[in-house]
Amino acid sequence: MTKDTMANECADPMQNFTVELPCRIVERIERYAKEKGTSMPSVLIEALDSFLSKPE
Repeated sequence: MTKDTMANECADPMQNFTVELPCRIVERIERYAKEKGTSMPSVLIEALDSFLSKPE
């Protein structure tokens, strides 16, 4: 990201990020996504956004 890039914009809006999670967490994510009728990536994005948006 460059200095010219605005705070809410990225040079590439979608980037790949690989993370290994314990099976129990993956199962919880799968179950939650199924219950809510959404995808696992959507659940992870929302969870990370919520966690990272909390004031310190």
